[in-house]
Order: sequence, then structure tokens, then C-alpha cells
Amino acid sequence: MASQQAEGWLHFPTPGIYSEGERSNHVKRLVKVKGESMRTLADRIEEYLKKRLAESPRGILEVQRQELALLFACVPSQINYVLGTRFTLTQGYLVESRRGGGGYVRIVRLPLDVQHLAALLAEKPLSQQAAEGIIARLEEEGIVGRREAMLMQAVLDREVLGVELPTRDFLRARLLRAMLLTILREDF
Repeated sequence: MASQQAEGWLHFPTPGIYSEGERSNHVKRLVKVKGESMRTLADRIEEYLKKRLAESPRGILEVQRQELALLFACVPSQINYVLGTRFTLTQGYLVESRRGGGGYVRIVRLPLDVQHLAALLAEKPLSQQAAEGIIARLEEEGIVGRREAMLMQAVLDREVLGVELPTRDFLRARLLRAMLLTILREDF
């Protein structure tokens, strides 16, 4: 057991079945303990899909939901969760999904139009999650650097805004819109 722990594995026996000294391979749960594998399942699925999408010449990816679930050893609803939270319109993706008959998923990477995005934010509420998605997309596209993205996120954080909903989401949208319009300026 010590040699396996030295390799980066921790053992968690099923509670209540065996005493501390007993070892049984068929009831052990192995958890890989290394930096990269500590990411959540949703993070790994997102990274995989974004990598495959980046490799696609047209910015379109079609995959079978069931194949993804098998690849990541999860249920298809976990794939749906990732698609619904990490591949949204505000983050620059269009997701088309068909259930039954294999249940394919098509993800389309939309071109980023900062001016159009700024217009969409006019007088509409914006959640913190949606704002973070927009900022991440701006960073991915090279429109803002990491430091700028972190500053934007800090300013738009719910704790910093310090007002109640729905006022907070309207304020967040106005602030992000002002930031986007500043980014579009060409006079500096």
C-alpha cells in the first residue's frame, strides 16, 4: 500500500465493511492524486470538447453524447450539464442537441463580435456566471490579457458590487458594457 501511495494513489476502503487491517481489491476505490487529475469531471469534459473544437477546421464539432459518457465514465446528464453551463451563447457557443437515435451533439464556435456583445448588454441583467463566461471568451480570443480579465472579474464580483438582486445583475451588465466599449476604442 505504501508503494502505491508513493506513486500518487490513495486508497479509500468502503466504510463499515472491512476492518482497518483488511485489504480487498474488489472494494477499494482508487483516487488519483496528482495536480491534473484533481480537476472536476466537468472541467475535464470541457477541456476535451474545447480541444476537439479547436482542432476542427470549421469550428464545428459533432459527437455522440453516449460516446462522451463512456469516455468519461459518467452519465449522459453530466454531459448535458457541461454543455448547458460551459458552452452557452454568452460564452460564444451554439449547441444543438438531438436525443434518441444515438443522441448527437453539435457544438458551433461563434465568431466574437465585441460591438454586438456590448449592444446585447444594454439594459439587460447579467449573472456573475454569464459575465465570467464572456470575460473568459475575451481572454481566449486574445482581446484582453490574463491580468485585464482578472481585473474585470474582480470588479463584477457579487461581493464587490454589494447590492441586492436584480439591481446587481443590471449594474454588472452596465459595467461590463462600459468595459467592452472601452476595449473597442482605438484612440489609445
